[in-house]
Amino acid sequence: MDETFQIGDFCFQILFSKDIHIPDNFMKFQSKIDHIDYTYYIEVNEQFPLPDGKQIAVREDLMVYQNDSLEMRYIGVKGTDGYYACYQEIDNKHACIYLHPDKLKGLNIDPVFSSLLALEKRMVYFHEIILHCAYIRYQNQAILFTAPSGTGKSTQADLWQKYLHSKTINGDRSLLGKKNDQWIAQGWPVCGSSEICHNMKTPIRAIVVLSQEKNNDVEKLSPAKAFPHIYSQITINKWNQRNHLHIIDLIEDLIYKVPVYHLGCTISKEAVDCLYEMIYK
Repeated sequence: MDETFQIGDFCFQILFSKDIHIPDNFMKFQSKIDHIDYTYYIEVNEQFPLPDGKQIAVREDLMVYQNDSLEMRYIGVKGTDGYYACYQEIDNKHACIYLHPDKLKGLNIDPVFSSLLALEKRMVYFHEIILHCAYIRYQNQAILFTAPSGTGKSTQADLWQKYLHSKTINGDRSLLGKKNDQWIAQGWPVCGSSEICHNMKTPIRAIVVLSQEKNNDVEKLSPAKAFPHIYSQITINKWNQRNHLHIIDLIEDLIYKVPVYHLGCTISKEAVDCLYEMIYK
């Protein structure tokens, strides 16, 4: 089978067997395109290729090898034994993915499928970065609530929807990129437990760093103060030095062009009013 997709400016093709089901959220990025930047071949196979190259990264759910500029990854899930897939780059335009037959049912989970494609690496080549955030649309502008998991990103997004009738585009991730020197928020096929995923582009009005507090207070952050907060919530392959440095450049451009605020907040309408006053008045 053959499907084509576009995520941000990245246009790609996936060739796969009928045994493989692409998640519904990923299919929202299906696109009829003539130009193909990259092709993925996915096959079901119990046997994975042997490691090729130098090991450059290892963690509980991932091992990465590098041979010249090409990567090979063994991909797993935290808390489970073994690897469910092997990703191997053939050249700068093609990659083969070997998927264990016992793991096919797990592909309906958005991050399990998306991890097969090393998308975070591809996006950097198009000057786009993935931010861990709740992405809402209000008055045709994007407000991005970012913070570590469990801090209340979705809660604040829900409050804006309740009191100001905003629309949540993605409850967990957004792809950020530039169009005509303006930063825009874009859809992403992984949305976490929020289950809210739309493929929409919106100019960014503000990025809001959240913390849970007893009182509501907001301040605009200087670029120097904003940088560590944004950097910590960007998806980065730190083993790829070239990409890592480029992401740092992109973050610096972002925080000088887009206002970043810190909102210490409660779960209340007052939190919405406090932030609204700062951003819009």
